[in-house]
Amino acid sequence: MMGNEGFFIAIEGIDGSGKTTHSRRLVKWLSKHGLKSLYTREPTDSAIGRMLKKMARQKNVDSRIEALLFAADRLEHLNKVILPYVKKKYVVVSDRYVYSSLAYQTVAIGDPEWVVEINKFAHKPDLTILLDVKPEIGLSRIKKRKTRFEKEDFLQKVRQEYLRLAEKDGLKIIDASKNIEEVFYEIISIVQECLKDKLVNV
Repeated sequence: MMGNEGFFIAIEGIDGSGKTTHSRRLVKWLSKHGLKSLYTREPTDSAIGRMLKKMARQKNVDSRIEALLFAADRLEHLNKVILPYVKKKYVVVSDRYVYSSLAYQTVAIGDPEWVVEINKFAHKPDLTILLDVKPEIGLSRIKKRKTRFEKEDFLQKVRQEYLRLAEKDGLKIIDASKNIEEVFYEIISIVQECLKDKLVNV
């Protein structure tokens, strides 16, 4: 997607899979090995992103409106953060990206074609890693549940959708039920293979 400029990595998975921990850790590892890198996340801290975070804590929400807002937040994220930094030859690591919508909003709405359509302008990452974990394990890692998405039956459906998308689109799947060091080692192995010509001191 990004040619010889930078590189765009998305880390995906259900709630409690370790996305934030490993995304932040990966950025530090990349910096240590000679690459300019940036951690970013969705929803963003933009006005739309803040609205989405507030909506996630509410009960009576129209999932179609929420899906449109996620798509809008993503497009702004792409235009204002991801693409500009990739053009500066950064490795951009996003904690959630388009596959979050394709999994979560598809389950919430039940219309995968429409969710794909409203996200059609989202550039495909150079690498998407899916941290796969059973919902009961993921939820056990969350100290205080804050959103209506954090329910085992819902996340079970989201997980199955993620796995379907992974098989269809070739996402890299890692068993995120393992301990943190094992999971990170697998992430690094995948990233090293993709960026072997750019890394130093590996």
